Amino acid sequence: MMNTTANDFWNRHRGIVWSNPAADDSTHIRAALVRPLFSRLLEIAAEFGIERVRHEWAELQKDDVREVARASEPVERILRNIEKGFALAAT
Repeated sequence: MMNTTANDFWNRHRGIVWSNPAADDSTHIRAALVRPLFSRLLEIAAEFGIERVRHEWAELQKDDVREVARASEPVERILRNIEKGFALAAT
């Protein structure tokens, strides 16, 4: 079950899991990871934390599926850049 804050967040990003808008946070995050867009992943990392996004990515990588393999390079690049940006912002 999603809390109100998460629900509000996902309402702003309805297209991620359009077929199941009541999906949990993990489902939304994982769906965004297999269709990586920097701005969307940045917003998710700001909302849920980069650690949570990294965790969901690690879980996805356990499955040997084409969409995860296809997303691997851009996701890794995007997450590294987000981590660098968060580190710079913290200083």
